[in-house]
This record gives sequence, C-alpha cells and structure tokens, in this order.
Amino acid sequence: MLRILYPKMYVSSILEIQPALLKELGLKAILFDLDNTIVRRDAERFSPAVAKWLTELREWDFKLAIVSNNSRKRVDTIAGLMDLPSVPRAVKPWVAPFRRAMKLTGTSPRETALVGDQIFTDILGGNLSGLYTILVVPMKGKEFWGTRLISRPLEKIVLARLKKRPEVFHGKWD
Repeated sequence: MLRILYPKMYVSSILEIQPALLKELGLKAILFDLDNTIVRRDAERFSPAVAKWLTELREWDFKLAIVSNNSRKRVDTIAGLMDLPSVPRAVKPWVAPFRRAMKLTGTSPRETALVGDQIFTDILGGNLSGLYTILVVPMKGKEFWGTRLISRPLEKIVLARLKKRPEVFHGKWD
C-alpha cells in the first residue's frame, strides 16, 4: 500500500544525481519541484552549484521543467533565470500538472523523471503519473507552514520504512 509513496531513488542532494545514470535508465527529461528541491524556499535565485548542475544536465541533452505548487510570480521569476519552462500552481499530487509539464518537454512518462523533496506531493504525484521518482533531502531553510506541521511528521513514518530498502539510497548520508 505504501509503495505508491516510495521513490525509485533517494539522494541527500540533487547534486548527487548522476546524469550518466539517468541516461542509462532511458530518461530524456527531468521535472523539478522548486522550493527546497532546486532553490531554497527563502531564496530568489539558484545557488551557483545548482545553476552549474542544471547547465550540465542540458549539456547531456536533458529537457528540464519546473512543476511547483507555488505562485506564478515566484515560479516564473526563478524559472526565467535559467529559461526553464514551468507549471506553477500545480496542485500536486494531481496528475494533470505532470502531464502539462511532459507536453512542455515533449516526453512520455517512461522517459521522464520527477525530482522533489516531498513524499505526499512530489513523489506521490510522480508515481501516479508513471514517472521515475527521485526524492531529495530538503534544502535547509524556511518551509511552508503546512509542510512543516503536517507533511514532514507524516513523511517520517514513510522514511522509516524506506530506510529498510537500501536499493533506493544513493550518495552520502550522515
């Protein structure tokens, strides 16, 4: 039953996601959650390391897009910094925003990965959409109150079970 909440991969940072591995898996596009996945919720721009990594993904010929529940203004402003197509106010975990994002990238579910920091929005929505889901440890910084008070405590239950599945862990862990 909980399997729909499990990612295919779990990493401590997006910077640990290897483009070569994604290519081996047959992936052609990567959809990203915005806040606390590729940019801190309290930041207005990408860190230099993330901007460099996104550029590297493009050099590997990946199509990139953002799918975020945040406002059009915030999403468009940050996505515009790297000329990334986006789906703001996505209402994840509904499937429709992921389908809209795949239209933007021109890819099918089996060719598309979803990278996000939340199980009940990103991973659940990505799995319902048939995507290759990658969960990242959230970036440090401010979180939306609903995430902090509701989602994160519930995620601890799922993560405790997930930690018993070492095949999904990649990268360094504290």
